[in-house]
Amino acid sequence: MGRPETNFDSVAQMKPVFGGSTRKCAFEIFVTPGFAEAEVSSVITTLRTANSVLAQPLFSWTCVSDTPGYVRSRGGMIVDANPCIDDAVSAETMIVVGGEVEQNHVWPRKMRLMQRKMLTVVLLSEAATNYIRQTNPSGKVTTHWREAAKLEETGCYPALSTRFSEKSNGVITAAGGGASTSELIIGLIAPFLTSEQVAELGNRLLLGAIRQSDAEQPKHIAHNTSLFDAQITQVLRKMEDSVADPLPMSALADEIGISTRQLERSFKASLNETPAKFYKRLRAKRARVMIEETLLPLVEIAVATGFGSNNTLSKAIKDEYGLTPSKMRARKSVQLLRFEAA
Repeated sequence: MGRPETNFDSVAQMKPVFGGSTRKCAFEIFVTPGFAEAEVSSVITTLRTANSVLAQPLFSWTCVSDTPGYVRSRGGMIVDANPCIDDAVSAETMIVVGGEVEQNHVWPRKMRLMQRKMLTVVLLSEAATNYIRQTNPSGKVTTHWREAAKLEETGCYPALSTRFSEKSNGVITAAGGGASTSELIIGLIAPFLTSEQVAELGNRLLLGAIRQSDAEQPKHIAHNTSLFDAQITQVLRKMEDSVADPLPMSALADEIGISTRQLERSFKASLNETPAKFYKRLRAKRARVMIEETLLPLVEIAVATGFGSNNTLSKAIKDEYGLTPSKMRARKSVQLLRFEAA
């Protein structure tokens, strides 16, 4: 059986030659201070490993930035970035990694130039979120599921999905992160490789399976089915799907055909806590995301996470994180007015 076709039709611009091309393919990786180091590392490691598999330097890459020189990630990684020339094209593909990209105006200009020249643009995680928020495209778009949750709480984005990547109007938006970024890069360069070379590349990167771009992102712990038995996984999914309207323990036990006592024993054995305590902590975790990353009133967050009132929400957040919701929200400033420099 042959390798399935990649979903990225923009790679046709690369004029692929299967398993033996001698034409070099250049990538620009756009970084800003506070960039997501896992994404940069995944891009470079995948391209470097592909060159090793091919036994020739077919793929080249350069880190670029509007603040050239040594650029530091939020985790302390440093890259030496060249200046990004926003009115000239020097690579077939531009990848904008996540990080502090929201106030940057260089990569959007470069992106539009790449679009006009029908070249590939990839936006990862926060870069994809910024693009979606600013343009609200009509074609399918995606970002990391946590970023998608923030977008859905603060606006209407009917074309937003939670797939690993989407392509619209010449722009690929993607979840980002580590493994999924490697899989995306493999999808982009797959036309240069034979099926055997794609498999070897995945094996060298220790990817158990190379997921298709239209696969759904694993959003909750219950998606990691290998970590828990079938009954616990089923209960976790019920909990995650009913955060706004929590179910009693008896109803959860009935869903999987066991007694409440058996449910408690299974939870204690798998997660070392009671199902009721885990359920409350799950809702507090969901509330924390909404408190820190949206402008929703606290009473609405309380209702959306099944706490019902500000006081109940405040106690749950204080018990779990040691801060009241108001103090937690105060740790982050939200900028509502964004003006481009004149």
